[in-house]
Amino acid sequence: MKTALVVGGTGPTGPFIVNGLLQRGYRVTIFHRGTHEIPEIPPVVEHIHGDPHFRETIEEALAGRSFDLTIATYGRIRFVAEALVGKTGRFIGIGGVAGYRGYMDPSRNVPAGLKVPTPESAPLVASEEEHRFSYLIAMTEAIVMQHHPTATFFRYPYVYGPYQLVPREWCVIRRILDKRPYIILADGGLMLSTHGYAANLAHAVLLAVDQPEVSAGQIYNCGDEQTFTLHQWVELIAQEMNYRLEIISLPHAVAFPAWPMALLATPHHRVMDLSKIKRELGYTDLVPTEEALARTVRWYLAHPPERGGEIERRLQDPFDYAAEDRLVAIFRESLQRMAAVPFAMEVTRPHPYAHPKEPGQLRDHRDR
Repeated sequence: MKTALVVGGTGPTGPFIVNGLLQRGYRVTIFHRGTHEIPEIPPVVEHIHGDPHFRETIEEALAGRSFDLTIATYGRIRFVAEALVGKTGRFIGIGGVAGYRGYMDPSRNVPAGLKVPTPESAPLVASEEEHRFSYLIAMTEAIVMQHHPTATFFRYPYVYGPYQLVPREWCVIRRILDKRPYIILADGGLMLSTHGYAANLAHAVLLAVDQPEVSAGQIYNCGDEQTFTLHQWVELIAQEMNYRLEIISLPHAVAFPAWPMALLATPHHRVMDLSKIKRELGYTDLVPTEEALARTVRWYLAHPPERGGEIERRLQDPFDYAAEDRLVAIFRESLQRMAAVPFAMEVTRPHPYAHPKEPGQLRDHRDR
């Protein structure tokens, strides 16, 4: 029987990967800290408890072990990759799209932000001076490919679904549960950002498991095929909860309550190009985005985070409704004041092409 090691296994995509490997006939071991166990991991799976963040603790936990396949989804994956040289037949690493130059700091690109969509060939952050977090992500990817030339590496986007450590959907769900009449979004909530439902991302990883020759040495963007704006995301959550929620658009610079929902405090689009994974591995969404988001909402309604607890602290959303009400009051007053400014323009919105009524007429009835 083939053996597989999953580093992590209890986060959003872990259960789907583990169970997918079991269905493929692997004997699966998960290596994680053991700080929490989840019911989706069946008893047949072996657990190795240890710290996957340090070379010495990784080597101690995995001493004397070897595996046909390793999928590293958690910990310091560069150390995992180094420790498993010669001890695994195949290595699949999971990183993130934050390694692209301009993802975390849009000003690093000219023009600012990322190309839409962003292909795998887009430049990565090349130094700590550019952005330390992004550099570490890009460096990890390079180290994995250096030590395991036939590895496959996936760049995850924001992951949604059960067990997300920073579930931005909760920012919307809680406001609806608290019967808020409106929600503030930056710039109309028109920002686009690739998301990936946990089951869909795991499906992408398992496609590489099934196609080792095609995926060897390759790096893939992954995520849902459908990208919704944040405005649409909020609408879908409210629809699932059968609640009417007014969306208040504030300029990004002062839309403080919306920043946790926008993932980063910048208004730029972050849309990944998925054409490579679709072309080479035949990826399509396992679960359509609308249904995936509905499942996510239902899960958090059944497993709500503690009010003021660790998850809400990670979100950095204070749920300061008094401050939100003040912002909205100022905004509405400002709209009234701006609407009162005289502006000499007739807004009839006719299309620009002439429609003469008689032959030879040089200008029509609208002077076009």
